Amino acid sequence: MSVRLRRSSTARLRSLLVEAASASLTYEPTGASVDESTPVPQGLERHRWATDLAGDEAFERGVTALEEWQVHLGAGLTVEVDGQLAVGTNVAMVAPLPVGFIEVTCRIVAIVDEPDRFGFAYGTLPVHPERGEESFILSRFADGRVTFTVQAVSRPIQPLARLVPPMAGALQNQAVDRYLSAMAAAVR
Repeated sequence: MSVRLRRSSTARLRSLLVEAASASLTYEPTGASVDESTPVPQGLERHRWATDLAGDEAFERGVTALEEWQVHLGAGLTVEVDGQLAVGTNVAMVAPLPVGFIEVTCRIVAIVDEPDRFGFAYGTLPVHPERGEESFILSRFADGRVTFTVQAVSRPIQPLARLVPPMAGALQNQAVDRYLSAMAAAVR
């Protein structure tokens, strides 16, 4: 994990992707953020946030937003990927902090592609302040309602975050609020 005062360059993120290709996930088993019947790995906690989305084409627009990383970009992250949205694709990102930026790497561990449910989950690689998994799932219901859910199964591993858990939780809540707002803006 790397905290920087300035946002990392595209070249730096690409070098993180090269490192990510040979890295192992920092937890197992995968899938608990996508399927609530999957047991939460020992030491991790489940957190869930959701918002309803408005508009007749909210589901279709939301799918495009996820496929094109608009939710992450709209939340203020810089994103580099080493392939299309698929299991095994690695992701390097720079996320804003109250002071500075943090670099993170993840690997897509699940894709959900059903007529009324779409999204993905990525799991943490060694360059990440947490250990676990996070999913971004759109669901369309029979009544036409569309919901965007972010679910994390994780725990902080960065020493400062472990010493001050409320700070880690507050930063995670802020990041997810930005994801939810970015998705709402993308489907308008």
